[in-house]
Amino acid sequence: MTAPSAEPRVLIVGAGFGGIALAIELRRHGIEDFVVLERAGELGGVWRDNTYPGAGCDVPSPLYSFSFAPNLAWPRRYAGQRDIRDYLARTAERFGVLPHIRYDTEVTSAGFDESTGRWRVTTAHGETYSAGVFVPAVGQLSRPAWPSIPGIGAFRGQSFHSAEWDHSCALRGKRVAVVGTGASAIQFVPEIQPEVDRLLVFQRSAQHIMPKRDRRYKPWHHKAFRMIPALQGIDRLGFWLYAEFAQQCLSVWQRFIPLFRWQTARHLRRTVADPRLRAALTPDYEIGCKRVLFSNDYLPAVGRENVTLVTERITEITPDGPRTADGTLHEADVIVYGTGFAALDLLAPITVTGRGGIPLADTWREGARAHLGISVPGFPNMFLLYGPNTNLGGGSIIHMLESQARYVRDAVTRLRGRVAEVRPEVERRWDAEIQGRLARSVWTRCSSWYRNSHGRVVTNWPGRTREYRRRTRRFASADYQIGSPG
Repeated sequence: MTAPSAEPRVLIVGAGFGGIALAIELRRHGIEDFVVLERAGELGGVWRDNTYPGAGCDVPSPLYSFSFAPNLAWPRRYAGQRDIRDYLARTAERFGVLPHIRYDTEVTSAGFDESTGRWRVTTAHGETYSAGVFVPAVGQLSRPAWPSIPGIGAFRGQSFHSAEWDHSCALRGKRVAVVGTGASAIQFVPEIQPEVDRLLVFQRSAQHIMPKRDRRYKPWHHKAFRMIPALQGIDRLGFWLYAEFAQQCLSVWQRFIPLFRWQTARHLRRTVADPRLRAALTPDYEIGCKRVLFSNDYLPAVGRENVTLVTERITEITPDGPRTADGTLHEADVIVYGTGFAALDLLAPITVTGRGGIPLADTWREGARAHLGISVPGFPNMFLLYGPNTNLGGGSIIHMLESQARYVRDAVTRLRGRVAEVRPEVERRWDAEIQGRLARSVWTRCSSWYRNSHGRVVTNWPGRTREYRRRTRRFASADYQIGSPG
């Protein structure tokens, strides 16, 4: 196996779905001069890191996969963490991108060298790479977010973040405090509830939870998919059309939102009998403003005898457990922080500098922004995957990543060693359009990880994935200033 070059045509950071999507896209079009730098010892991104009990996807498996690499053997409609990770690994091997990956290689800085027109990329081990095109594919959900609660380091028991689950910590018979009730917590709470002595669930805000139409695929399903592969394609098409409808409802067709609100309210009524608990689990904000969750077992689990839902705000973490605003000390043996990810700090902690040595952090002081979510003025030949305003309120991010990978590959093919920098006026027009559309969406109606402290929606795309595919179908040279390196 040939070692990846230290001076590649394309350097990709991250071997999750985004990085692998681009690597495959490059190889499928005859481009072999690229390297993927991955900080961990194996590929997988969030599906490698998030190994908490019950970890899985809330997008149906036929849709949460590459369009060019269907998996006819998904064990169930909503795949679990290990099955998704294994699918990505098999797909990467099938398309021959594994030799291009360098593991245990954490990128710490990247700077554009104006004299050569290349990116100089440095790793934690002191290695340097010189790349013609720099593609950060670290995603929006790669760094765990810890809450800023006083005394968080004072707890004398065991504590960890759900994205860094400590499997050596035995929970059986313990008093466990769970801080946070987001997408991760609603998956692991039902898994650990039967084995713990007491479970304290600290809820900052109630969640809109939809029933999860999950099912295990039976042998006859797999046989039918193998005999008639188009059946899974039809299944995928159906899920995609529904996701497109949901995404449009959150941003434009808001007259349909009561339909989704009715479904979550009915699900809550059917699964929680206690009226006081049901009231505590009823959200007080518009559905879709925060991420809509899917679960069949979280609500029943919160109603079990050994579970206490705490809605008082945590004011401090003491050596014995969390203390809430009413003065109550909630003693615990273990604290699990299910507090999500630092989605607004894109590319951190990598230090990225562009033309003139300007830090990307300064350019993004009021929030990350990029043309098509891909290109930033002042940062030539840098193309982002899963960049700002490309997340979805409904649908599969894999579809968006495929669109971005095709766009970047087209750029690499057309540039042929030249340097391209998106025109500032093009990026400004794009940003004004996207933020204007987002201002009319449900995502501006509450505080969530979609928005930053300036009120700007940094993460989400306001349209359908079909529109994004159309607008990224080719690299538009007119949108860029293109010249020779150096």
